[in-house]
Amino acid sequence: MPIASPSTPTFSPSFCRKTPSDSTRFVKTSTVRFRPTRPPSHRPLTISARLNSSTTSNGFFSPDNNNDDDGGDLQHELQHGVSLSHRHRHRRGGSPVFVTLPADAVTGSGQVRRRKAMAQSFRALAAAGVEGVVMEVWWGVVEREGPRVYDWGGYGEIVAMARRCGLKVRAALAFHQCGTGPGDPFWIPLPQWVLEEMDKDPDIAYSDRFGRRNTEYVSLGCDILPVLRGRSPIQAYADFMRNFRDTFRPFLGGIITEIQVGMGPAGELRYPSCPIQKLTWAWRSRELGEFQCYDKYMLASLNACAREIGMREWENGGPIGASNLMQDPESTEFFKTDGSWNSPYGEFFLGWYSGMLLLHGERICSETETIFRGTEVNTSGKVAAIHWHYGTQSHPSELTAGYYNTSNRDGYLPIARMFGRYGFNLCCTSFEKQDADEKQMNPLSSPEGFLRQLLLAARNCDVPMEGENSAATLDDGSFQQVVRMSKFYSDGLKTPSFSFNFVRMDKNLFEYRNWVSFTRFVRQMSDTDIFRASLDFGGGDTGLSSRWAVDCCAVLAY
Repeated sequence: MPIASPSTPTFSPSFCRKTPSDSTRFVKTSTVRFRPTRPPSHRPLTISARLNSSTTSNGFFSPDNNNDDDGGDLQHELQHGVSLSHRHRHRRGGSPVFVTLPADAVTGSGQVRRRKAMAQSFRALAAAGVEGVVMEVWWGVVEREGPRVYDWGGYGEIVAMARRCGLKVRAALAFHQCGTGPGDPFWIPLPQWVLEEMDKDPDIAYSDRFGRRNTEYVSLGCDILPVLRGRSPIQAYADFMRNFRDTFRPFLGGIITEIQVGMGPAGELRYPSCPIQKLTWAWRSRELGEFQCYDKYMLASLNACAREIGMREWENGGPIGASNLMQDPESTEFFKTDGSWNSPYGEFFLGWYSGMLLLHGERICSETETIFRGTEVNTSGKVAAIHWHYGTQSHPSELTAGYYNTSNRDGYLPIARMFGRYGFNLCCTSFEKQDADEKQMNPLSSPEGFLRQLLLAARNCDVPMEGENSAATLDDGSFQQVVRMSKFYSDGLKTPSFSFNFVRMDKNLFEYRNWVSFTRFVRQMSDTDIFRASLDFGGGDTGLSSRWAVDCCAVLAY
């Protein structure tokens, strides 16, 4: 019986492990709309981009798109493709800090929410020494009206606003659902036309052994199949990225410095093993998760791979005895210490399951690298911080999410190697969490142990690291934990590359005490002496940045 190696799955029949290839190219004229920050006196600004063309898209601005904030400069630079990088402040040393914008910064109809409040917030962030903002770009907003009909309007306004305030932008292309349902104030579903295809073919959505469907993200089992009105999901993601590149080309490398590509639920390279409704508290309830391999496309792949090695009895689904109502791995046949996870069958199934996830990541990385090659932007992908069974032998919640990481196998090194091959940064959350706190609620949890393993994998593969916080914790202890974990990654490296995304901007951030803690943290992560003029902590006054923060807190309604 072959045993899966840490780097690649053992089995490799052509129908099970197809190599990444360029998607079928569609040549189609698509309409891309921008809405200016202030309503124009005549017709709205439009940009017309030729989708998937090998030539540069030459967007054009309406002559009416001139406003007092940008004057004619932005119009000229976009129209003629002039780089904006020379107008941006120089990169500082240390570890830059970015702030993630509210999930609904752009509404479901493509409008910027609370423009004045956001502009005031941007000025405060810039005064505090923040490097830039993370802007989630939702598939369900941009391509909501139909296949290949893109509306970048609100996102264009945010990029222009960041430029005026001297902030950089990380664009997180989000191909997943946001929120738990229509009652959620941050609800952003997949595009309606995608959901209609899911209604016609429910197997486009993930399914567990109980037949429960999950529509957070299109099943990776149909990655290269034309299930989305003649296009495969990978083709749809690639078309979206190309149009983004062509529309925002003048900003790339100067203002937009990174593209983070969503690869699964919550943008993370994983299966939706734990429903989004439970995920927030999964570490407390110790959710084992469910294997997401029961849609017909995943089952067809499993069937083919089992037959390839002559084990037809392994072809009909996931492991039996892999769940328990009490969420206790020792009460399951598969996950207990001496369970079948460590048997030849377990090695086959987990190798196939994690291999499919790696293949999905490889396809997206390959497309992304090709599309953004030569644009001088960084690219990144995200890995989930699933730490609540890290202290067990089998790490069940990691296994159901697709990470073949156990007490005798490193499941994160293959992911780091893949990101390294394509020049991707690796992003992960939970940098503020401490074992001492977590173990009081769950003795099996170890966020620090998990992060150390992931950080070592990234270091070994020379992959730059991006940290995030999992909760909007603003106390000094949490910030100091981020600093410690960043040093664990960076210490000893000749060219350390660590940055941090604070999640996320809201009214609470700009309250005085929180703002003092946050700006102190930014100063620690950056070079020491740069911001003394505006952040004079010696005297206790945070100066200009704090005055802006107070103003922000008064008007911010996020």
